[in-house]
Amino acid sequence: MRSILLSIVVVFAGASCKDATGKQGSASTTGSAGSAVKVVAADAPKGPQAMETTYDKMQADKLDRQAEADAKKAGNEEWIPAEHKAGASRWKDVGVYVDGKPMGFLTFGELPIALKPVWVQDKVSAEKRPGTEDPGWRWAKQRFYRFDQYLAAIGIDVKSIKELHVYGPKFAETNISTGKDLLSAKAKEFKFRFGGNVYGKPIAHVPRGFGNGRSADKIASVMVYIKKKPPKIVHNVGLELDGEIQNGVPYYGEPIRGGVRVYMDDKLIAIVKRQELDAAKAIKSPTGELTWKLADVLAAQGAMPKNVTEIWAVRDQKREDKFPGADLATLTFAANSQAKGGLLLGDKQIRANTIAMHSRALKPDELPVVTPDDE
Repeated sequence: MRSILLSIVVVFAGASCKDATGKQGSASTTGSAGSAVKVVAADAPKGPQAMETTYDKMQADKLDRQAEADAKKAGNEEWIPAEHKAGASRWKDVGVYVDGKPMGFLTFGELPIALKPVWVQDKVSAEKRPGTEDPGWRWAKQRFYRFDQYLAAIGIDVKSIKELHVYGPKFAETNISTGKDLLSAKAKEFKFRFGGNVYGKPIAHVPRGFGNGRSADKIASVMVYIKKKPPKIVHNVGLELDGEIQNGVPYYGEPIRGGVRVYMDDKLIAIVKRQELDAAKAIKSPTGELTWKLADVLAAQGAMPKNVTEIWAVRDQKREDKFPGADLATLTFAANSQAKGGLLLGDKQIRANTIAMHSRALKPDELPVVTPDDE
């Protein structure tokens, strides 16, 4: 009898959570403008969330990287990390937007040349040999990057910033800092790193008490507000601007995904997407393959860089090959499946997932160097 009564209670409780159509009901709450908004409740974490910099974390990112490589090998141009497979894939690429304008993306291969790492000594896991007294850990150097220095490197005057919003996978995890915060002593500890040191998703390190004190495991996007009004966090709702919940990039719309980003002196000037290329403007190669002139594609987007000295092909997060700036006028590219989501530049079909152009010749010591601790 006791088990029967328990069953009745469970069935009744489950039925009360569904509507007349049998679908699960959704929670609703009211924003500051007084309008009802359907949301899924998500309480924000309290206080700063410490960022672990361990070998285990790097291994997880290495598995993500291998999954991405396997997906591209199978012909899937766009790979989606595990944490984004539940509807948040629109934030797969971590864009940096200033008043709604895309200014860059947080990947190791797209960091500004002027931005240098801050090295932090870190205890990481290490192999413990059988029959020894090995401690099972070792000291390593972990590379971090300061947010204020990153912003300066892409041409933003930190003193002009009203607010900086660093999104997590959930809007409630957004760290909001003011211009005053970014000029404080604590700003030196407000940093980010990459899960695999030189690859993987960016991860924020928020010092205790910095900004609103919130943080997330991974960064989803970065919003900078200089002239525009910043949105505000509404508890259990998300980010609200003038009474409207912001599910995308404020003042822009849907976050940018995919494509080959093109930079001039560390500033984003264009994004080339294969599906948006005009076949009517393509040139057929001797093998019948369609190719396009890079300069023409850039000009169609209003990007006409001048005084180009070097053109770097960035792939696998590294500057691997370069072309003379004078080649820009005639440089062609293909965008077939062999490009693995990138472009194949020139007659030698050099693969590039990002293109970085510079108005001066970079010195060897300016290029990022991968250390043994990074790998």
